[in-house]
Amino acid sequence: MSPDRITLVCFVMAKEQAKLRVGEELKRIALMTQKEAGNINYCLHISTEDDKAFIIYENWKDQKALDDHMAQPYLKNFLDNIDEWLECPIEEKVCRLL
Repeated sequence: MSPDRITLVCFVMAKEQAKLRVGEELKRIALMTQKEAGNINYCLHISTEDDKAFIIYENWKDQKALDDHMAQPYLKNFLDNIDEWLECPIEEKVCRLL
């Protein structure tokens, strides 16, 4: 594996009344993200303990690929408009291989 590889783990907590909408939007984002050149994988999960909790695990070939992803208009639009559907801000952890 490349030492430049970057992993991003995101924790998303939807409001009860918005959990279905958030799940659908996250699936839509996943489909588009998986087509990006620098994406290695993008895995969307839902908690088995709380159906409002989503976890996204994504790997990128390098930091530039992640930066390019974060600049995508579809993602920026999603992030600019999702706050009203969430219980709290999205928590993100950027990681590298140890």
